[in-house]
Amino acid sequence: MAAALMLRISVRLLHRPRGVYAAGVAMASSRAMASKTAVGFVGLGNMGTPMAKNLVKHGYPVIAHDVFPEACKEFQELGTQVTDSPADVAEKADRIITMLPSNPNVIEVYTGPSGILKKVKKGSLLIDSSTIDPAVSKELAKEAEKMGAVFMDAPVSGGVGAARAGNLTFMVGGVEQEFDAAKELLTCMGSNVVYCGEVGTGQAAKICNNMLLAISMIGTAETMNLGIRLGLDPKLLAKILNMSSGRCWSSDTYNPVPGVMEGVPSGNNYQGGFGTTLMAKDLGLAQISATNTKTPVPLGSLAHQIYRIMCAKGYAQKDFSAVFQFLREEENL
Repeated sequence: MAAALMLRISVRLLHRPRGVYAAGVAMASSRAMASKTAVGFVGLGNMGTPMAKNLVKHGYPVIAHDVFPEACKEFQELGTQVTDSPADVAEKADRIITMLPSNPNVIEVYTGPSGILKKVKKGSLLIDSSTIDPAVSKELAKEAEKMGAVFMDAPVSGGVGAARAGNLTFMVGGVEQEFDAAKELLTCMGSNVVYCGEVGTGQAAKICNNMLLAISMIGTAETMNLGIRLGLDPKLLAKILNMSSGRCWSSDTYNPVPGVMEGVPSGNNYQGGFGTTLMAKDLGLAQISATNTKTPVPLGSLAHQIYRIMCAKGYAQKDFSAVFQFLREEENL
């Protein structure tokens, strides 16, 4: 089923119809506000682990699964129930959150042989916080509807720090009548939960945000590098930028220059944070969307190529702010 769904999505990406996608989900009655019964969580990576922990902190029993058993050990020690497959999660919980790396992972978790949709209960609420192609979200919503469940896309912004602090921003797409039920859970993990529209619009907002983030991070790295080469102290330059018109999140909250800020990946050899591989993936999604909508994105395209080159040159597992280090090394060639 997963392979068939991937094929259908690939075809639709090439021949995507114009017009508005209709969710077509009609619930017999509006979902009541969810009580603190078990919540399934699939995907315990850098983002998923702190998100699931915040659900536990808010009193929700979590039923967890990750493809890597070692990722579940911490939750087992906390007394959290861990299952052998996403299908087992669906059998035990009627509200499930997924946080996964890419399109194939999400498709496999939902529609694979041991996927959520194999044992999903009618009336279940499925919330995907992965960053994937909007077309995939729409297809999964259709598959979920066939099983009597509701699928919503709710990608996040804010990074690992915000995930730990419970300050993520969620961009939600799906049936509007289900938004309140989703919001009750999402507010345990985030300070901003925004309804964007039909299924796929949450992903659209996230892709646009990350394209801008990549462009601004590269611009900040270039600017800081130039200032340093001109003899400016990096902390002083950052201070000036952050009180001037060039200020942005990449300069004042996540500065890419080692030693300028504490508590960010640049101060830890670019470990942790948001990986270069994931940024390259998200920029690839933006490129697909730009091509399908015939939207010119020259800076987005260039940012995509820069992060792809970084992945090929050993930066794949480093935080995306390592573009500063990449530029410094390139100048010495």
